Amino acid sequence: MKCYVCAKEGRSSDAVAVCIVCGMGLCSEHAMREEIELWEGGYPFPARRVKAKIPRILCPDCYNALKGN
Repeated sequence: MKCYVCAKEGRSSDAVAVCIVCGMGLCSEHAMREEIELWEGGYPFPARRVKAKIPRILCPDCYNALKGN
């Protein structure tokens, strides 16, 4: 698999990760590691935040959307 962002820029590099949100293949330059809060709950409620944050890999677009940029 190749990095989607690099391919759009006309370059070719192997993907080392996949965005957890959109599934885009990412090289080490474009993969962004982010600690994300995890919520759990029953159907339909209640929901509660899990104590530990979970590390996730995101693409630049999903990272910006998550951070509100």
